[in-house]
Amino acid sequence: MTRRKMLLMTAGATVLGLAALVGFFDHNAIFANDDDDDGQKALIKLLDTAKINLQQGLAAGEQQGQPISAKFEVDEGKLQLSVYTVKEGKFSEVLVDYTNGKVIKAEPITEGDDLAAASSQSVAMTDAKTTLKEAVDKAVTPSANLRVVSATPSLRNGHPVASIVLLDGEQFKTVQQPLD
Repeated sequence: MTRRKMLLMTAGATVLGLAALVGFFDHNAIFANDDDDDGQKALIKLLDTAKINLQQGLAAGEQQGQPISAKFEVDEGKLQLSVYTVKEGKFSEVLVDYTNGKVIKAEPITEGDDLAAASSQSVAMTDAKTTLKEAVDKAVTPSANLRVVSATPSLRNGHPVASIVLLDGEQFKTVQQPLD
């Protein structure tokens, strides 16, 4: 292999690795506003008002493209269900009504941290053989009293994995679900 090809391969691997890290750190940023007790308590309280689950939000997001992540979050004191999608190489944030599962609006993602996160999530979903909805379904047993808060893909050791944040009572926990 020529030195030029090796340099190009190394640069490509570095870019993919950075994209995966950006996705991981952005996933953690989902809860940046919720890390304090008040933020977590607000999310827990507002989740009780949601009439649909995250899986239904992912299904609604499919109207706009392939879902590449989803999360319940508190935005300006209000609960929001956001699904990132990709269609024909373009990213969108789809807001789903958490009371009835209908798409409220879809906005293009074109810059900043949201674009970086969507790009890394899309890369992680490229080799996935399982959808995020299927991964969430596998992670949650029907008998458990768990609420899915978010599902975010990333690459771990070259394999796509979904980080699924669950609410168990008043405790958040994260489980990893393979996507390949």
